[in-house]
Amino acid sequence: MSEAPAVPQAVSADGISLLLQPPTPRSGWRLLPARVGAMCVVELQKLRHDRTELYTRAVQPALWLLIFGETFTRIKAIPTQGIPYIDYLAPGIIAQSAMFIAIFYGIQIIWERDAGILNKLLVTPTPRSALVTGKAFASGVKAVIQAVVVILIAALLGVSMTWNPLKLLGVAVVVVLGSAFFACLSITIAGIVLSRDRLMGIGQAITMPLFFGSNALYPVSLMPGWLQAVSRANPLSYQVDALRGLLLGTPAHLALDFAVLLVAAALGITVASSLLGRLAR
Repeated sequence: MSEAPAVPQAVSADGISLLLQPPTPRSGWRLLPARVGAMCVVELQKLRHDRTELYTRAVQPALWLLIFGETFTRIKAIPTQGIPYIDYLAPGIIAQSAMFIAIFYGIQIIWERDAGILNKLLVTPTPRSALVTGKAFASGVKAVIQAVVVILIAALLGVSMTWNPLKLLGVAVVVVLGSAFFACLSITIAGIVLSRDRLMGIGQAITMPLFFGSNALYPVSLMPGWLQAVSRANPLSYQVDALRGLLLGTPAHLALDFAVLLVAAALGITVASSLLGRLAR
């Protein structure tokens, strides 16, 4: 005998409503975590397929620590709160490496515009702020990987750092926030100049003043008065201060550092989002 046909299960009222009307797609800030996650995955896939950038970017931090750090440790010309100068320098080089990665991130946006990718992204329901945030924090992924490389090099050179997991997590957050700000600064410049060559020139012109106008190489107290004012307005100084406090245990203003980096990243995302559409015109 053939089996009796299965009795169809009753469909709930919620199921009928879903059949008649599809669920509302996510929009606004609900897309932000998914977009940020997708951008970060893309960056990790790029590094997995081509590790050349990771190796080449490790050369400059190694040279700063090996040559500049070792030399000034012997000279003992810079007051460093009683710690070896190479230890004092290492957090500054971590921040510098992260900034150098992020400050040219706008070139990728211009390339995506030229390839037609940016226009396709802008016509999707994803808000522009989510796109910029995803790009900004994707640069943070690269910066964190770079920070790990610098920390390992510093450890091989005998730099005395903490290995507390919570403090290392705080280091990752600081690096991501700082990178997000500088990536948004780069996207903002890209939205103004609209050209890769101009962006490259401006990026090269501002990276060293940002670096030397911070506390990455020497204490703020050694600077002339006008440079101290510049350093206090420079987010890189707060990033370096937080990294020193977390990695070396030196006196730091962690609450202020995190607050400044959060505000700077938020402002950077807001301004860059407002200029993103100008790139697509």
